Amino acid sequence: MTHSLVFASLASKVASCVDSLSFSKTDASIGSTTSDSIEDGSSWQEIAAKKREETNAKIKSEWILPGSVLEAAKQRRCIAGEFIENLLDEATRNITGMDVPELSENIANGSFRSVEVVTAFCKRAAFAHQLNHNLLEICFDQAIGQAKKLDEYYDEYRRVIGPLHGIPVTLKDQFHVKGVETTMGYVGWIGTFEGKKGTGKYKEVESEMVSELISLGAVPIGKTSLVTSLWSPETNNHISGYVWNPYNQLLSAGGSSGGEGALQALGGSPIGFGTDIGGSVSMPASYNGLFSIKPSFGRISFKDVANSGPGQQVMPTVTGIIGHSVASLRLVFRSLISTEPWKRDPYTLPIPYRDELEREIRDTPRLNLGFMEHDGIVRPHPPIARALRMVKKALEIEGHKILPWDQPSSDEAMKIHTAIARGDGCQDVWENLKLSGEPPVPEISHIFPNGRPRPPISLLDYESSCIDMKEYRQSYDAYWNSTAEDTDNRLPVDAVILPITPYAAVLPKKSFYFGYNCFINVLDYTAVVVPVTYADKDLDVVESNFKPLTTRDQENMDLYDPDTYHGAPASIQIMGRRLDEEKLLGVAQRVAEALEKYKTSRELGSK
Repeated sequence: MTHSLVFASLASKVASCVDSLSFSKTDASIGSTTSDSIEDGSSWQEIAAKKREETNAKIKSEWILPGSVLEAAKQRRCIAGEFIENLLDEATRNITGMDVPELSENIANGSFRSVEVVTAFCKRAAFAHQLNHNLLEICFDQAIGQAKKLDEYYDEYRRVIGPLHGIPVTLKDQFHVKGVETTMGYVGWIGTFEGKKGTGKYKEVESEMVSELISLGAVPIGKTSLVTSLWSPETNNHISGYVWNPYNQLLSAGGSSGGEGALQALGGSPIGFGTDIGGSVSMPASYNGLFSIKPSFGRISFKDVANSGPGQQVMPTVTGIIGHSVASLRLVFRSLISTEPWKRDPYTLPIPYRDELEREIRDTPRLNLGFMEHDGIVRPHPPIARALRMVKKALEIEGHKILPWDQPSSDEAMKIHTAIARGDGCQDVWENLKLSGEPPVPEISHIFPNGRPRPPISLLDYESSCIDMKEYRQSYDAYWNSTAEDTDNRLPVDAVILPITPYAAVLPKKSFYFGYNCFINVLDYTAVVVPVTYADKDLDVVESNFKPLTTRDQENMDLYDPDTYHGAPASIQIMGRRLDEEKLLGVAQRVAEALEKYKTSRELGSK
């Protein structure tokens, strides 16, 4: 694709998105042209438009970007980094350029006030939302009020209330925050508690993890966009619209936690939370150049979190953390564990933070790591293949042992995942759409073939899939244990390095292969995403002698175009076994350090 065609496509796509979500008078025309009315006589389009107007009205007038800036943003491939930072004053740019540990230290020693930190991130988040439409709920005034109370506490006691004192946080719009609405992208949830009226719970329920964060001193500043129903690797809904990738606006921000990924890519939040049942934390983190951790079920509370398929507990959805460094993930994860959530949530495991597991990794001179170049079914695109080679080289230079990883079939895991996650036919999604009469957004139309839910599979078939999952877990554990034959210490590998998806971000509606992430949920393993580099049209080209492994491999590679993908973040993930979070954070820190050292040495060598 030529440069002129790329940027013509960019301007057209972004313009259509931005125009439909104008920050003056909004147009109730997103999605289908049908206009089914609900109880008060308003169409779903009118209700969605009113919600957008109410949300945008929560942005301070002095933070509204001029139309010329929004127009300039439409014409650019990348709006992250320099573009958004040039819109900020020096103080805001300085504060929002800091990571969570540095912010925490400056607040604790009195260098920063909570109000100035929270206000700075609210301002940058406001800019980010106007450029990218990544927030479903804005609570800036509430956040600044909370920050003032934290400052009053600090002034009186000369200490912080907890390790996250004054740290702004954002949350995917599944988490309930008291005083703030939760729509999960459904028009029919507006003005209700999860689609129900008269419960007494509307804006009164708070998710357990949110309560823990607030007790630690964290300040929620907004709730980020997601795909209606959660069942898509992209982010779109009829309330706030499609979320494009801030690094490359020809591509998607990913999903279903794509609003969180995009907001953080634009620096609007230092740390945030998504949910994951099939890569919904890992994919947006990787597509937006961020770090993340998807823990095993039971380490972070999921109590009182809105969800699709809420009765499905065989392969549960988990909460994941997205941030800008391993250190941030560690600090926040450790802080949450310190509140002992198992005393308030019976589904959270009574496992304190285990420093010894992380220390063991830190003190080990030579790690043994599995390395998956590809899974034998679909190869990663050239930017991801190069990112993997960079990480492998960096670790080899540091003396770590790298072992090839040839795991049990990803296809088998995908069959299990589909049957368990969506074996109910997504009837709850259908009912939630019917509340307002809104149609499914295009990204989830595949779950409703012929315009209606699939019949649920039988209980016997469901139980059969559960048995398949049990057997798959056993075979995978056996394979992992077998690697002890090839390691130096005669112990199984410490972790495995592999792609998150074949893509450095993804073309809209072109994400079709999930073999690198869904099996991790089937296993209930842990995964940490580490950003590596950016797609480069000159370096990342398909080899002339490329021979597909499968028809899907050819289909996947046909989607790749160096010009289109140029500038998109390219990341890798590190996989650990079940409940190996502390160990995996230790491995991720060493990988990130080795990679940084390798990139620095290459830069010095090129001068």
